[in-house]
Amino acid sequence: METTRRAKNVRKITNMAVTYFFLILLAIFMMGPFLWLLSVSLMPGRNVFATPPAIFPTFIDFDNYVQVWAFLNFPRYILNTVMITVLGVVFNIVLACMTGYPLAVFRFKGRNFVFVTMIATMIIPSSTAMIVHYLTIQELHLMNTYLGVVLPAAVSVFNIFLMRQTFIGIPIDVRDSGKMDGASEFRIWWQLILPLVKPGIAVIALLEVMSFWNSFLWPIVVLEDTDKYPLSSALTYLNGQFSYNFGWIAAGTMISVIPIILVFLFTQRYYMEGIAGAVKG
Repeated sequence: METTRRAKNVRKITNMAVTYFFLILLAIFMMGPFLWLLSVSLMPGRNVFATPPAIFPTFIDFDNYVQVWAFLNFPRYILNTVMITVLGVVFNIVLACMTGYPLAVFRFKGRNFVFVTMIATMIIPSSTAMIVHYLTIQELHLMNTYLGVVLPAAVSVFNIFLMRQTFIGIPIDVRDSGKMDGASEFRIWWQLILPLVKPGIAVIALLEVMSFWNSFLWPIVVLEDTDKYPLSSALTYLNGQFSYNFGWIAAGTMISVIPIILVFLFTQRYYMEGIAGAVKG
């Protein structure tokens, strides 16, 4: 009995060791482009087309970061990006929660048709709607404004679907208890339901932060003043001015992705809970 138990433990430990070994190799492989970019940003004058490429820096020098920070008006572009991202996240959270709640809770005629129609629109490529968005923003006189950048992406069908599935997982007794106390539907939604779906809201916030922070094409189309560009658009627009220095481009890109990494590290627990809750719902 003891020998059998010991053999099972050894087999279990061996399987775990092999699994973790391959997972670490896979993680290093997936992080290869990021590590290469970091290596280039820390080695001024490095030939990025050298063979083999340097995954880890042979020496560390922050000159690229200092020089690109001085060359570009990073504080201004970061402020622009923060403003666009905050507006986009707030719009998406509010509209997704307000749309997903009635689709999950209310029983009205045509509810399933509305939901299926919304889901069907997800097969339409977003790039095909760019001309319509441009004409709409132009007619609303929102060109060269942050609202014009945010408005076409202010609501997402995926976010509505996510919140609908999350609301479905909330026990109906919560809503009934609010009705028994005489609370209005809005108060029930605001004070009783929303606190229970924080993981789903966190998922939307994380996805939209990444989306708006990394957006570059639509801001270039809408914003005529380059001083209003978000960080990704500014880097893309200015690439031609210092394309000979790949270290600057790498350093600028690293600066732009650091906030996304920090946001994910602080919200990954809510992200996993929200995805699990939506799938379960």
